[in-house]
Amino acid sequence: MYIAQEESFGPVMVISKFKNGDVDGVLRRANTTEYGLASGVFTKDISKALYISEKLEAGTVFINTYNKTDVAAPFGGFKQSGFGKDLGKLFSPSLISHLTVQINARTT
Repeated sequence: MYIAQEESFGPVMVISKFKNGDVDGVLRRANTTEYGLASGVFTKDISKALYISEKLEAGTVFINTYNKTDVAAPFGGFKQSGFGKDLGKLFSPSLISHLTVQINARTT
């Protein structure tokens, strides 16, 4: 699906079906894109969400929310979305793959 492979900027959200329990298949599909700025995970299972956030190749992972960021949090994507973060205060070759996870812990 073209829209799921491009880095679209705007009010766009791709929602795709997957077989129940096929988390690794979803991760493979999500990580095949050449971009990795941000991603979102919506689930009631916080353990599963944390597992997925560790495996996604994205600079920011939102859990049960989207686009709510803290300006003090590290920012930058992976792959083709990662240009520019090497000039930030946190730059270090060993830290270049930092990940920011934003979690909405509210249960309502």
